[in-house]
Amino acid sequence: MADIKDPENTLILETTKGKVVIALRPDLAPKHVERMKTLAREKFYDGIVFHRVIDGFMAQTGCPNGTGTGGSKHGNLPAEFNAEPHVRGICSMARTSNPNSANSQFFIVFDDATFLDRQYTVWGKVIEGMDNVDNIKRGEPVQNPDKIISMRVAADVA
Repeated sequence: MADIKDPENTLILETTKGKVVIALRPDLAPKHVERMKTLAREKFYDGIVFHRVIDGFMAQTGCPNGTGTGGSKHGNLPAEFNAEPHVRGICSMARTSNPNSANSQFFIVFDDATFLDRQYTVWGKVIEGMDNVDNIKRGEPVQNPDKIISMRVAADVA
């Protein structure tokens, strides 16, 4: 069981592969962390699929259309690029070619992806359940994809 040090800055995802716990990093990306908590509290991610999963790279989710084409009702976020390396378990925001286009889509890195460093906003890291992330079905697009059953802020879970 993960040692949750800061429940207000921890996300608990129940996925079709099992539980994933993410420690948020408001010190790195305060606006992105706030967005993730807002969307979790709105239950935005409940039922959202992992639509793009590339072996040895990452698992992407957060599109309400399940295709990588959509976002939340909230406006796009300004980039909060930081020096945190994109290594196994890192959670980072997906975006278009516009650096200030992150909204709700994010990805979890399977292996070293340091070529993304300082170009995408790192906002958290998996602290439990990376084995469950490893088991998410691969594909672009994924056939019969795995999904987030629920995402909650740990402070809100009784």
